[in-house]
Amino acid sequence: MSLPLIALLFVFPAAMAYAAASDLVSMTISNRLCLVLLATFAVCAVTLGLGWHQLLWHLAAGGLVLVICFGMFAAGWIGGGDAKLAAVTALWFGFDQLMPYLSLAAIGGGVLTFVLLKLRASPLPQVATGWSWARRLHSPKEGVPYGIALAFAALLVLPDSSLWRAAMGL
Repeated sequence: MSLPLIALLFVFPAAMAYAAASDLVSMTISNRLCLVLLATFAVCAVTLGLGWHQLLWHLAAGGLVLVICFGMFAAGWIGGGDAKLAAVTALWFGFDQLMPYLSLAAIGGGVLTFVLLKLRASPLPQVATGWSWARRLHSPKEGVPYGIALAFAALLVLPDSSLWRAAMGL
């Protein structure tokens, strides 16, 4: 099995699952995780033979999302981990699948926010009162673990990405 295929079939999905789980239980997405995704992208880009033109478009997509998300972070609308995860994921997709990714993340984030607000309007179930992450998640003073929506959207879009098609020989 080739290195890009391993990255696309295992590393990227595992990193997204970890980002979602980490955001759910701790409201953090680690810098190391984003660096792993960045390094894995670089390995994929080199081994799949992405030309400079393609590579620059991927970098532009990631940079654009980073700038926009940094502004959203500065405004207090999203967390820093969410901004970094969205940007490094945009790097993987380039402009090819950027709009489907961002659209699905927005829809998923809206649904997640709606569900979380509904849950917060009800008392926390007794069985969950001993879980610190559940108490934090239930608190109306806390934000929304948007990394869940970002990761879910990324996993949905991955099979349509140019990197996936290249790794699969399509």
